[in-house]
Order: sequence, then C-alpha cells, then structure tokens
Amino acid sequence: MKHLAAYLLLGLGGNTSPSAKDVKGVLSAVGIEADDDRLDQLLSELKGKDVSELIAAGSEKLASVPSGGAGGAAAAGGAAAGGAAAADAPAEEKEEEKEESDEDMGFGLFD
Repeated sequence: MKHLAAYLLLGLGGNTSPSAKDVKGVLSAVGIEADDDRLDQLLSELKGKDVSELIAAGSEKLASVPSGGAGGAAAAGGAAAGGAAAADAPAEEKEEEKEESDEDMGFGLFD
C-alpha cells in the first residue's frame, strides 16, 4: 500500500509515469524504506495503464458488491417490539451520567 500511495501522490503531482527512483524518493522523504520486489511488481502491473481509468474500473466493481443491508431491518424490528420501555431506558441513563459528572467536580461553577 505504501508503494501505491507514493505512486498515486506522484501522479497527483503531475508525474504520469513515476519510476522506481521517484517512488523511493517519496517514501524516503517520510522515513520509509521501499521494498524493491513489491515496487517492481507494482510498476510492472501499472506500466502503460492510466491510473484514473483503473480507479474508475475499481469503483464500478465495488458498486456491484452487496453491502449486507438486511441486518438493519432485523434490528429495527427488535426495537419496535420493545415498545416505549426500550426508548425510555437510554434517556434515564443519560440523566444519571450527567448528575454523576456534576458530583465528581466537587465544586460549583459560581462558588
């Protein structure tokens, strides 16, 4: 990830085809040592490709991944079954916490 982040930073800076030396320079500027094998692999995979097109293609793939929204419906149904008692409990806890925090100070604001 650090190699990719440095590569993308160079791309944002206007370098459309960063070299290994460029990426190592960015990493060394923040005190990180580059792994030559991983850097070579990254550069070989990105060679001749437009980074913005790769990001757009990746975003399209992520859009088709299910996000698991079914879990929220069950939680909402459980809260509705609890009725008013479930809704009152958090309010009471908040009031108790507020009172306790005032007592912990040991003095009043205008004393």
